[in-house]
Amino acid sequence: MDVIALPFNRFLGLEKEFPESGLLVSLPASAQYTNHLGTVHASALLAVAEAGSAELLVRYVGDVTGYVPVVRRLEAKFRKPARGRVSARASVEPGAFSRLSSELEAKGRALIGISVEVVDEDGIVVLSAKVEWFIARSVESRGC
Repeated sequence: MDVIALPFNRFLGLEKEFPESGLLVSLPASAQYTNHLGTVHASALLAVAEAGSAELLVRYVGDVTGYVPVVRRLEAKFRKPARGRVSARASVEPGAFSRLSSELEAKGRALIGISVEVVDEDGIVVLSAKVEWFIARSVESRGC
């Protein structure tokens, strides 16, 4: 799955970042993403956070064919007003991906929490979030 190719993310204009930067996805600087204060709109920041968590999930899990990942919960704290390009970096607790693999193998479903920071073009954290993903084996792959 290519996170950037999803229709909503394409509509927004999200872009992939280079892995060596530690950033996963970004939203370019544009007046179309601003609010009444001239800063990046809260919804745009949340979209970057969600897409960043999805990109990390896909990079570590790999091919999600046969599984359906969906966001179950997203908790966010807005820290500073954001201006210009905003980008997401994400992480998980040590061992989270191995637990995810084990649970998917044993039960066919699992939860994983991904921590995300959205930073502005100066590297200042403007939003921190926790995105909880629910992943289940798809009906087709269960033979139902």
